[in-house]
Amino acid sequence: MLNYPVDTLLDTRFVKVFDLRYAPGAHYFEATRRDRDSLVAAMPEEMFRAMVPDAVSLCVVWHEPGQGEKMLLNREFRYPLGQFVLSVPAGLIDPEDRAGEREDAIRRAAERELYEETGIRFREGDRFSLLHPCLFSSPGLTDESNAMARIDLFGHARSELTQSHAEGSEQFAGFRLVTREEAGELMAREPISVYTWIGLAAFRMGEGESR
Repeated sequence: MLNYPVDTLLDTRFVKVFDLRYAPGAHYFEATRRDRDSLVAAMPEEMFRAMVPDAVSLCVVWHEPGQGEKMLLNREFRYPLGQFVLSVPAGLIDPEDRAGEREDAIRRAAERELYEETGIRFREGDRFSLLHPCLFSSPGLTDESNAMARIDLFGHARSELTQSHAEGSEQFAGFRLVTREEAGELMAREPISVYTWIGLAAFRMGEGESR
C-alpha cells in the first residue's frame, strides 16, 4: 500500500498516468484505468484481495451437436498494434455492474460483452464459470486487471453470430471457431494478448467444464 506522493501526469476517460514518487527524486510512472482515489497501489491488502477488476475476458465454448466443442474467437482491430488480431470477447466492468458480490459484477459484464461482441444472449441452458477473479497484465507498468471467465453456449445457431453491436472505437472482422488442436497451434505461434492465450489454454485443458 503506497504512502508517498502521487502526481497526475495524464487524465483521460480510459487511460491515466501517475507519477508514484516512492523516494526523494525517484519517479515510477504508472499507466492505469483508475482514478487517483481508486489506484490499486493505495488499497490495503484485504481490499486488494477482494477488488473488482477493471475488465473481464471470456473463454467462449461453442457446443454444436455432432461437432464437438469449439472455442469462439473474434478478429478485432487493436489500435496500439495497428493490426487485426484474434481475441476473446472482453470488455470493461462498468460502474453499474459493480453492485453486490464480485462474481456477480463479473458475470453481469461478461453477459453484456458476450452480446455486444458476438450477438449471442446468454440464456437458460448456457453455463457461466469463473476461472480467475483478478489477473494483472503487466504489473511493472500498469495496475490494469481482468477477470477470466468461461461461458459454454448450447443450442445456439451460427446465424445468431453478429458483430453489429460493437460500440465506440471497436472494429471487428469476423469470427473463428477453433478446435482444441487448433487452439494449441495458435498458442504456439499466433501474436495474441496474454488473456487470449489464457483463454485458449483453459479451453485446451477443459478448465471450467465441471463448475
